[in-house]
This record gives sequence, C-alpha cells and structure tokens, in this order.
Amino acid sequence: MLLSWAACTKQSAPMLPPWQGETADSDGNVFDLEQIQHAGELIALTIPGPTTYYDFQGAHLGVQYLLAQRFATHLGVRLRMETCRDTTELLQRLAAGDADMVAMRMDDDSLTAGWLLGEGKASLQKALTEWYTPQLLTEAQATERQMFSRPRVTRRVHAPMLRRGVISHYDELFKRYSRGIGWDWRLLAAQCYQESTFDPDAVSWAGAKGLMQIMPKTADHLGLPRDQINDPEQNIAAATRYLHELEHEFNYIHDRTERQNMVLASYNGGILHLQDAMRLAERDHRNPQRWNDVREYVLRLKDPHYYQDTLVRHGYMRGNETADYVDKIRARYQKYIRQVSQ
Repeated sequence: MLLSWAACTKQSAPMLPPWQGETADSDGNVFDLEQIQHAGELIALTIPGPTTYYDFQGAHLGVQYLLAQRFATHLGVRLRMETCRDTTELLQRLAAGDADMVAMRMDDDSLTAGWLLGEGKASLQKALTEWYTPQLLTEAQATERQMFSRPRVTRRVHAPMLRRGVISHYDELFKRYSRGIGWDWRLLAAQCYQESTFDPDAVSWAGAKGLMQIMPKTADHLGLPRDQINDPEQNIAAATRYLHELEHEFNYIHDRTERQNMVLASYNGGILHLQDAMRLAERDHRNPQRWNDVREYVLRLKDPHYYQDTLVRHGYMRGNETADYVDKIRARYQKYIRQVSQ
C-alpha cells in the first residue's frame, strides 16, 4: 500500500476528519510527525484552484490552504504548499515521498473523499485526527469570505486632486522618481491613488503598506527597511525600482503604453499570472503584447477550462481585480493629463 487514503463516510455514518483511514506501519525509515517537527516544515501537495490554493496580491489563499496552514501552526511548523498539474502527478509525488500529505478533497467512488497521507505516517495521522473538527473547515471558509467582503486597504480617503493643478502632497516625489524610469509622473500618481488614495499609513489585508502598497517581502527584495515602508519618499523610491524591474521583463514590447499596462497588471496581480494569460492569448492567435487582448485571458483565469490548461503554470487567478486596477489607473491618468501640466 503506497498511500493512506482518507475518505469520509456517507452522511448516515459519524462525521470523520478528511484524512480518516489506515496508515501503513512504519519501517523506521519514514518521515513521520517527529521528523516533520524537527525539520520545522510540513509539506503539502495540492492542485491550484479557488477552493484549494492560489496567490492573490502577494497573499496565499484558498480554503484548503488556510486549513492546512492552521494545522501546521498547531504542530508548530511552517507550511510549504507545492502544486501539481493533475491528480496523477499529485499521487505519484506523494507515493515517491515528496510530501507529507495532500491538502485537497478527492473523489473516491460515491464517497466524499478528503486529504491523503503519505505511507507510514501514523503519528501524523493521529495528530490530524485529534486536531480536526468540521468547525475548523467552516472557520476557514468564513475567513476567506471575510477577506473579500471587507475593504482591501485600510486607509484615509483623500481627494483625487489636492487643488487645481496639484494632484497631491507628493507630486515632487512622483516627479523626481518617475524620471529614473522614464514614466510620466502623473501615471505614477494615478497608480498611487489607486493603491492608497495618497495615504502613507494605508495597510492592506495582505500586509502591504504605504503609498504604493509594498509587501514586506517585496520591501526586503528592494532593499527597503521594513521600518521605513511607510516613509513616503522611501516607499515611492522602492516602488519605482520595482516598476523598473517589471518593465525590464517586458522590454520586448516596443509600444510603451502597452508595456506599462503589462507592468501595472503585474504589480497588482503578479507577473507569473500575467505571463500565463499572455501564453493563452498567443495560442488563440491574439496579440500577447496588447493589453486589451491579454486582459480577456486575465479575466478567464478564474475558469477551470483556462487555469487548468497545460499552458498555465500558476493556476487560478482573481483576474477581475487586476483588469479593474489597470482600467481605473488609465482612466485617472487621462484626467490628470487634462487637468495637470507635465
């Protein structure tokens, strides 16, 4: 027996945790709970999707991910979630010992199946069984619903313009740092308003901070000390460095406006998701260097027919937010062009 199947019983039977089942005896060489805790990491496999696992604006989401994260915290270890393209790959990797468990619900004949455990993990299974209650799944579902029912960013809302001819208190910073990347400072200002409405103390539900809503890990990458994330100048300077990095990834797009649209979309939704959308557009004989064509596929990446396509490497995407993000920045930028001189 390679795997420990975890199937829930029919509704008439007592409710069991999603990994209920027998686990093969250990031969002394398996990587069970004690070894997991010593290593400090629980490795789980899943297939990306809206109810399992996906990235959204720098945060990991998905009910199965949130539930697995809670269990890892209960064990006192970090969670490493790795994705597979399909069930075949998932089962092969689990059988090969690449992971400790599968964090997604599986079909097993007419039963509602649940998580799987690798062979010989009796102690891990015991810990799961003792920890799990149906209420935990309900709470994970409620947590994700709450994330999308409340404002994405906590901020003081400022007017889109300070006064005639002046966009914000930070215009000089936008002008100074936009020069280094060759952007119109008014486009940078329009992006800033979309991110934070010019509130340097804005913070998102995912932990992004400041005028340009920089995630702490991104700040580390950009050399921005975390205690300076809310500093307006440091925040804008770091954001323009990031915009420059993203623009370099699209330097093969010669049209500057189209290239900037791809950069804006990547800033919001992640460059890897955008590249998935571009591959789909190209396959369908659309222009992968034209935002309006790629935008369609950004929106379609919420559909299993598209996010499970073999061309897609990074799974499900909540593309509505990214499409809306670019549209609103462009619309505001056009207003700034009419109302504020270069």
